[in-house]
Amino acid sequence: MPDPEDVCVLVPTLNEAETIGEVVDEFGERGYTNVLVVDGRSDDGTAEVAAEHGARVVEQTGTGKGQAIREGLRRIETEYVLMLDGDGTYRPDDAERMLAPLDDGYEHVVGNRFAEMEDRAMTRLNTFGNRAINRAFRVIHGRDFKDILSGYRAFTRESAERFRLDADGFGVETEMAVECVRHDLPTTVVPVQYEERPEDSETNLHPLRDGGNIVLTLYQLAKTNNPLVYFGVMGLSSGLFGVLLGVYVGVEWVTRSVSHEVLAIVAGVSILFGVQLLIFGVLSDLIVTLHREQMHRIEERR
Repeated sequence: MPDPEDVCVLVPTLNEAETIGEVVDEFGERGYTNVLVVDGRSDDGTAEVAAEHGARVVEQTGTGKGQAIREGLRRIETEYVLMLDGDGTYRPDDAERMLAPLDDGYEHVVGNRFAEMEDRAMTRLNTFGNRAINRAFRVIHGRDFKDILSGYRAFTRESAERFRLDADGFGVETEMAVECVRHDLPTTVVPVQYEERPEDSETNLHPLRDGGNIVLTLYQLAKTNNPLVYFGVMGLSSGLFGVLLGVYVGVEWVTRSVSHEVLAIVAGVSILFGVQLLIFGVLSDLIVTLHREQMHRIEERR
């Protein structure tokens, strides 16, 4: 297992004064004294509490969890990074479990919250949304990371430098999972405890808004990693719209002898456009596959 001195614990925070002190203390007790807290300008004294308990605190220049993580990664010089939220839902006791695979050749470790989740730690709506997003990820990217939205991650700093992270909000975990697939990083999943938030701690997650942004991020990232799905969805939607519109025009002509010339043209154009998108998706997928093969050959020669 990596030496604690080679690990930086990265904690993005926003109004976590009730829990951040205990999180920093528990990591310190386990030997992880290099704790970097990137605070999103909390108004409840989170930064002050974290500093009092021995953490290195950086005030975030922008907004959003994704931006905080990017800013934190630029300030880390240790070989390994252990990332988690500061709301007390993840246990520092799982640090060794998260870091151990990095000694076995893995470069990225995802903590699976569903393996050991406490009752009421996640609402039914959030549970449903998480599982739906994980299923979509498996279909689009062909990998099963169990819990791509988990905020508990362990990874090498070198692998993180290869990531292209653009999301500012909670979509950053989705981006990290996609980047692991895109770069074919050795990635594994380990079970972690996920506990209910303390009563005095308020969540920064807005299920519908943030869930929609995560789904949109997942779909947009399919453009470069699985273009067949990206263009296929649009192509099938356009084609299906054209077919339904064409059926309506046909029924109107047969039953009422009413012609809809304009609608018929729109239906034909929609079907043709859908077919073109599907063909473009197939060609793009072929190009991406060939690119991956070439990159693998280049890596092997190194």
